[in-house]
Amino acid sequence: MPNDSESLQANIDARLAQLDSLRSAIGQAVVGQGEVVEQLLIGLLAGGHCMLEGVPGLGKTLLVRTLGQALELDFRRVQFTPDLMPSDIIGTEILEEDHGTGKRVFKFQKGPVFTNLLLADELNRTPPKTQAALLEAMQEQTVSYAGVTHQLPQPFFVLATQNPLEQAGTYPLPEAQLDRFLLHINVEYPSAEEEQEILLQTTGSHRASVPQVMNASDVVVLRELAREVHISADVLAWINALVRASRPGEQALDAINRWVRWGAGPRAGQALVLCSKARALLHGRLAATREDVRALAAPVLRHRLLLSFAAEAEQRQADEVVQALLDGVPFPG
Repeated sequence: MPNDSESLQANIDARLAQLDSLRSAIGQAVVGQGEVVEQLLIGLLAGGHCMLEGVPGLGKTLLVRTLGQALELDFRRVQFTPDLMPSDIIGTEILEEDHGTGKRVFKFQKGPVFTNLLLADELNRTPPKTQAALLEAMQEQTVSYAGVTHQLPQPFFVLATQNPLEQAGTYPLPEAQLDRFLLHINVEYPSAEEEQEILLQTTGSHRASVPQVMNASDVVVLRELAREVHISADVLAWINALVRASRPGEQALDAINRWVRWGAGPRAGQALVLCSKARALLHGRLAATREDVRALAAPVLRHRLLLSFAAEAEQRQADEVVQALLDGVPFPG
């Protein structure tokens, strides 16, 4: 008979095999974008929401749709437009007549936010009132309407996209709302080899079939397992030091005082810890390391730093500020 430790290891190995199968399933339809896929899966395991930013045509929507196909979860897509109303997302009350009694009653009709995986396409194209309706659901995992609170299905995972090029007719999310996203993922152009493979796969008669490899209960178990991943006191202290060093002040780095108007809050530290644990699990490890922190510092912090006018004048990017933090804040010991 296997002992408890052997049973635990067997369970962990089975869960890690599921993650490998999920990667493979996504690869059936998505060419390349390995780093983006990894960060999406980290967001899924860490239990947070992700913002994908990239120019049109890079496959952001395809990637999210493929993830929805590979996961046996309820999947909805909302195309955000300037005329979209909050009720188009969270739902509304409709008047129904009971044919037996003839009485008319109001019934809440749930909107597309009542799902497991929601694709919020071009979130910055809808007015702040509609953005706020979605972001409240993201934060509280509930929807309140007419004094009644409705629980969202679990797991609940929002993947939002936005185009960084076109600013006309858009409503940029304020920093407080951007902070609700666990990760801000930059989607870059593919390499020459990947682009050629994309041309080959998407212009023929063959259509990729994406198998379903994981259900809702599997995702919940993996999220719990990710939280059990060990993180040492030194790594935890370094994360705390990085986040605190991002705030301008007398003790801050020169680069931070010059380039940053407002630094990251405690939620950034929580996100960096959870994402580092999730990355460790994704790589088959049960302990997070400083390399996990380095790999995820930019997607966790880039949308939580408000850059100064000097940074804009010098055309500095948030990722350069993050790199200055990683270089300037020593690891304990």
